[in-house]
Amino acid sequence: MRTRAGEPTTGPATGQPLWDLVVVGAGPAGSATALGALAADPTLRVLLLDRADFPRDKSCGDGIAPEAVDALASVGAGDVVEGWAPIERLELAGDRARVSRALSRPVWVVPREVFDARLVGHATRAGAVLRRHRVRDVEVGSDAVAVDVETRARVVVGADGAHSVVRSRIGPAGAGRRAIAIRGYAPTPPGRRNTQLIAYGDRRQPSYAWAFDRGDGLSNVGYGELLDDRSAAPSRALLLGELDRLVSGAGADVRDWRAHHLPLSRWRFTQADGPVLLTGDAAGLVNPMTGEGIYYAVASGILAGRAAAAAVRSGRPHAAGAAYRGALRALIGRHLRHTFVTSRLSTAPAVVDAGIRAAARDQEVFDDLVEIGLGGGVVSPRLVTGLVRSLFTGSRGRPADPLPSVTQ
Repeated sequence: MRTRAGEPTTGPATGQPLWDLVVVGAGPAGSATALGALAADPTLRVLLLDRADFPRDKSCGDGIAPEAVDALASVGAGDVVEGWAPIERLELAGDRARVSRALSRPVWVVPREVFDARLVGHATRAGAVLRRHRVRDVEVGSDAVAVDVETRARVVVGADGAHSVVRSRIGPAGAGRRAIAIRGYAPTPPGRRNTQLIAYGDRRQPSYAWAFDRGDGLSNVGYGELLDDRSAAPSRALLLGELDRLVSGAGADVRDWRAHHLPLSRWRFTQADGPVLLTGDAAGLVNPMTGEGIYYAVASGILAGRAAAAAVRSGRPHAAGAAYRGALRALIGRHLRHTFVTSRLSTAPAVVDAGIRAAARDQEVFDDLVEIGLGGGVVSPRLVTGLVRSLFTGSRGRPADPLPSVTQ
């Protein structure tokens, strides 16, 4: 039996409220899931659960790729970057190479405190109900999925991040590689305005420091590297030391330091059949070459929402998992394989430098690298040609000029 918008039906067996869709986590992946579902069927009863109130800060590089904005525009949320300056230049620096070029399409650097709250606002205006609640258990039953016993749903989506409770309860395949990163905000020096800087390190790859101008006088600065199961996690002092070594002065006058783990994408996206879906970081969807996760979060969320809506409408909630798996593989399956291979190749500093030199010679190669790192791109023939050429000719090159201090 249908009730008025925003309210769940009542389950005949238990008398408890029965939602069409419950989304655990209201960050970009969760809010995009709600938006995808409600765009497909505005009558759905959708509940968003998050352990925090919004707005709230979140550790992230804050970069919003144009592909992410395009995806959000398809569900009526393309204005989430409104009022923030588009960033039009990217600089890459390796051990013996560097390139600084204009981006073919601008990116945005929007604090997650702002970005996530805007997305949640879109989701609730579309009809989702938002509640503060820390989820501790998920159990799949024959007729519904129970979330902490008192909440039941036809379909549940786990969008609850790298340490997902939903993922731990449904027992998917083992986790892939992980990285760790630390992030803060610092004044943007004149020489770094309207620019994203990535400076590659020589520790466990991928490792790099970054300084991303937000366009409002501040930059998101940080450093991240791959975690090694055989070694202890790097200390805060080491992470900050690497940031200052790669981008001199980047760690000065910084506020709001936050660290986080990144579950890096694997060769192939996995999703079990059934009524419980995983999106974004909870699904291990983080670019293994760059650590970018916002595009994956919103793209996977929208597809999960659409799959959930279709499964509920058809009266077959258990069909949601297979439908979502197929849709996401069709969208980024080839891309994931290419980023997996590229991330393995980039463990060699010589390959990183060769890619940067190839991008310095050819704007189209540069654009291809950006698309692989920020969107859904794949390794193009011209990128392969440029990389091979650089590998064979680069050994005679001279070291790159040192990076200028970001405090100048």
